[in-house]
Amino acid sequence: MIPLYHDFTDETVLVFGGGPVGARKARRFATEARVVVVSPAFDGEDFGSAELVRARPTPEDIAGWIERAAPALVVAATDDDAVNESIADAASERDVLVNRADSSASDSVDSSASDSVDSGASEAAGDGVADVVVPATVADGDVRVAISTGGRSPALAKYLRERIEAEIEGAEAMAALSGELRAELRTADLGPSTRRDAIRAVVRDPEVWKALRTGTSNPRQEATRVIRNTTGGDRWTQE
Repeated sequence: MIPLYHDFTDETVLVFGGGPVGARKARRFATEARVVVVSPAFDGEDFGSAELVRARPTPEDIAGWIERAAPALVVAATDDDAVNESIADAASERDVLVNRADSSASDSVDSSASDSVDSGASEAAGDGVADVVVPATVADGDVRVAISTGGRSPALAKYLRERIEAEIEGAEAMAALSGELRAELRTADLGPSTRRDAIRAVVRDPEVWKALRTGTSNPRQEATRVIRNTTGGDRWTQE
């Protein structure tokens, strides 16, 4: 499988299953999409802003639910293998993306993991009818790192996520700063390769990262120092 980002703005995600996995998926997608969760019970879980519909669809009912909701993605997260199989089949027949997250088709999910737990094992569901893997994700603003183990080890995905969380702190601020500097450098009397080298030096400089994370110094001034050192001093004068 090839990792891709998908924009779910103004789209509908249909989740079947009101347990912890369905709730986790609902919270995840509700940050961007309209989410509808169908389940006979919701077990006191937090579903974010999702719309909850109390119903117990049979395998024969699934196609109708998908046609009425017209979703961009369907999530199969019930505790009934036959229903999950029907969800995957009905979505596939209608060319709708499907993520199958039932435990019988995946590795054992660590219940202590957060919303970003790896569910990559869903790609092994049934006859392989799962188009979408929802990986563990680490985010700082719009800067995001996705992790998948190919469904083999949710525990490893969680461990890697925890390690990356510490490394990514300040990445959103660095993206904003380097983006501004990149735009300014385009107007300077510098060649493309020099501009690229300057920005790369900024994003690799530990003092710039320290300033962004701690506020002990001015990130802009630290970045300007790096750019001047990289480009040759007076060729870059903006503060």
